[in-house]
Amino acid sequence: MGEIWEGLIAGFWLVVSLDADLVEVTLRSLQVTLTAVVIASAIGLPFGAWLAIRRFRHRRATIALLNALMGLPPVVVGLIVYLLLSRSGPFGVFNLLFTPTAMIIAQVIIITPLIASIAHQAIRDIWADYHDLLISLSTSKIQRIKTLLWDGRRALITASLAGFGRAIGEVGAIMIVGGNIDNATRVLTTAIALETGKGDFALALGLGFVLIGLAVAVNLAIHAIGQTESEGKW
Repeated sequence: MGEIWEGLIAGFWLVVSLDADLVEVTLRSLQVTLTAVVIASAIGLPFGAWLAIRRFRHRRATIALLNALMGLPPVVVGLIVYLLLSRSGPFGVFNLLFTPTAMIIAQVIIITPLIASIAHQAIRDIWADYHDLLISLSTSKIQRIKTLLWDGRRALITASLAGFGRAIGEVGAIMIVGGNIDNATRVLTTAIALETGKGDFALALGLGFVLIGLAVAVNLAIHAIGQTESEGKW
C-alpha cells in the first residue's frame, strides 16, 4: 500500500512540476489527436448532414454501415493502416509508417464514423424542423447543408468532442502504426503502457493524471454544451 501512495505522490509531483518528459508526451498527444479531430470533423460533419437530407436507394444500408463502423476494433484499423503504409504496401513509398502522420491517419479512420453518426442524428432532427422552409426557398443542397451545419453547431461541436475523447484514449492502433518511439511517436496511452511495464509507476501515474484530466475536461465541455443547447430550446 505504501508503494501505491508513493507512486501517486510522485506522479502528482511530476504533473505539478511540469516534468519535461510528461510535457513532451502530452503535447505530442494533443497535436496528433487535435489534427485527427479536425480532419475527421471536416469529413464526418458534412457527410452526416448530407446523409440526413439526402434520399437515395441504399440510404438505410449506408446508415447501418456507418453505425457499424463506430464499433470497428481499433487494433484492426491499426493493422490495416500498417499493411497499407508498410514497405510492401501500396503507400509504402511515402515512408509514413512509425510517424505521427500514420497515427493521425489511424485516428481519423477510427473517429470519423463516430462524428458522422452523431452529426447525422443531430442534423436529422433539425432537418425535420427546417424542411418545409428550406424547400420553399428553393435552396440548393449545399445551401441546405450549410444552414443545417450552422444551426446545429452546438451539437456538432459535441460530436467533435466525442471524437476527441475516443481518440485521446486510443492505444491499440497507435501502438501498431506509431511504434511508441521515444521523442517521435510516443503519446500518453502508449507511454503509460511502456512505463507500467518498466515499473516506473510515478511517470505512468503522472501521465494517467493528465489523461484523466483531458477526459474529464472533454466530458465537462460536452455537458456544458448540452446544457446550453437545452436552455436555448426553452
